[in-house]
Amino acid sequence: IGYTMASHKKTETKTRMHARNKNRERYDLEALMLCNPELKEYVKPNKHGDDTVDFANPKAVKVLNRSLLNHYYGIASWEFPDENLCPPIPGRADYIHYVADLLYENDPENRPAADTITALDIGVGANCIYPIIGVTEYNWKFIASDIDEKSINSATSIVNANPPLVGKIDCRLQKFSSTTFHGIIEKDDRIDISVCNPPFHASAEDALKATQRKVRNLKGKKVAEPTLNFAGVSNELICDGGEYKFISSMVKESKKFAKNFYWFSTLVSKESHLDGIYDLLDDIDVCQIRTIPMGTSNKSSRIVAWTFLSKREQLKWREEQWGTLS
Repeated sequence: IGYTMASHKKTETKTRMHARNKNRERYDLEALMLCNPELKEYVKPNKHGDDTVDFANPKAVKVLNRSLLNHYYGIASWEFPDENLCPPIPGRADYIHYVADLLYENDPENRPAADTITALDIGVGANCIYPIIGVTEYNWKFIASDIDEKSINSATSIVNANPPLVGKIDCRLQKFSSTTFHGIIEKDDRIDISVCNPPFHASAEDALKATQRKVRNLKGKKVAEPTLNFAGVSNELICDGGEYKFISSMVKESKKFAKNFYWFSTLVSKESHLDGIYDLLDDIDVCQIRTIPMGTSNKSSRIVAWTFLSKREQLKWREEQWGTLS
């Protein structure tokens, strides 16, 4: 299965998971329980008699994802506070695989040496998931930023606890809550790709309503005060103005760092935000915009990526940064 890239404002088609995603098929719960016996406590038969995990239980979800990281990615220690966001591993892996295709599209047979690629994760969170997958799947280097000092400390602890990650992930505290790149990106930094999963709720009330819908869908009944099955503290899920305002601010600021990056990218969960984002990108005179559809069986999303580099500048970047001739 490949993927569809629209050059601009094209209709998206729902996709399956990326061909290189290790979790495209049903989870092998037997293998995961062998890898992490703790998971056995949370595996129960469903109404059809098939073993499954209670996805409405935050603890079960965290143990499952810890098992996936151990079994498929070689991450033996993945500890972070229970109140922090616990990401679904397959969806996060999809983002990394799709932006890898974006980086390598000019010459897929003559890829740059993996250790020449540097990515920026905007809002790494306490779980450090995008850098983990980028390092273990592609051997990239990462700059990982966050405005929350506890999250940076947690991500740093995860890196230090896993030898494959050590020396590959540079966790940087963002001291300026109103900026994305300023305070993180230094003058001489050259970043091949930025990734971002922006907070998508505009208020705590919006977040609660979304959680109630999710739990109702999982349990089949209304719950007055639900627990979010993937957890998450406020700055991971909520920002003033929600997803659109966060992305708008990032897009506008990206122009000041135009020559520091080969590609910028972000997830956009709400399709209704796309036209406004495209208009902002047109206003700042980017050279290319890409929209990459993503999707699972019950959710569709997309990556929007942009670059200020002309074709000639992209070629020069690949030669100077990656040592490739294409």
